Amino acid sequence: MIGKSEMPEAQVTGQVADAYRGNWVDHTAPAFSRPYLRLSRADRPIGTWLLLLPCWWSIALAAATDSLRAFDLWLALGCAIGAFLMRGAGCTWNDITDRDFDGQVARTRSRPIPSGQVSVKQAAGWMVAQTAIAALILFTFNWAAIGMGVLALVPVAVYPFAKRFTWWPQAFLGVAFNWGALLGWVAHKGSLGLAPVALYAAGIIWTLFYDTIYAHQDKEDDALIGVKSTARLFGANTQRWLTLFLILTVVLMTAAVLLALLPLGNPLVLALGLCAPWAMGWHMAWQMRRLDIDDADTCLMLFRKSRDTGLFAALFLAGAAIL
Repeated sequence: MIGKSEMPEAQVTGQVADAYRGNWVDHTAPAFSRPYLRLSRADRPIGTWLLLLPCWWSIALAAATDSLRAFDLWLALGCAIGAFLMRGAGCTWNDITDRDFDGQVARTRSRPIPSGQVSVKQAAGWMVAQTAIAALILFTFNWAAIGMGVLALVPVAVYPFAKRFTWWPQAFLGVAFNWGALLGWVAHKGSLGLAPVALYAAGIIWTLFYDTIYAHQDKEDDALIGVKSTARLFGANTQRWLTLFLILTVVLMTAAVLLALLPLGNPLVLALGLCAPWAMGWHMAWQMRRLDIDDADTCLMLFRKSRDTGLFAALFLAGAAIL
């Protein structure tokens, strides 16, 4: 038998294999809370950023069309807290539904449920608690935004099952993860329009880009257990597809900016807004130049860099709103 001293660190400490080394959950959080925080991916904050950034895009773009209000600061903060909570609830739901698959994949078998740190019943209770707290924040928004928030639960519920029946589960993730592009606009404006729809579409395509890179980490294990992904579907043609996703992301976000800001007749605001898709495109091109689909560590590093891709866009749109 293998002694404890010979076991991998993740098995001894409960640390999840792809978590950031030195993260606060594994080193400073109370011991009783660690399995639950790991379910929420608090040790891997990139997902919270990717859920939050489309919210910030749409709040900033909506504010740029009229005026930045004090309540928009609460919207931005509320979305940040809500993104952390709902990403945590969604990941907990994902781990509940995928517990059998996760136990068969090297990167995921150290997650709290397959590794035995928490039971399915405990995980379900944690999921409900996170959702309930997020609902309290959502109820401070207008009624249209509350309705949008409730509708967001549908793609969140469906996503974990997508890999079982389609080669495009990344598209389902995009639908769920970019809902904030609609919700943020509605929270500021009170109604939808073509600009947020185009922004939402840009976010979905962007998700196809970054999550295809992410999925290349697991393609061999996925093939063995029959899990579908765009990484397996594209294979050696991944670079071509990523190029297409890059172009479409830039085009759709450009369309969103033009639809929102062109009627204002302010060239400075428009120019600053158009810097958002330009910056995203350049950063995505940088990721592609460094991509090696057969190097899992590189794929994970580039996936994590997607936070910067979306953050560049958010900063330029915020600048447009301030002007």
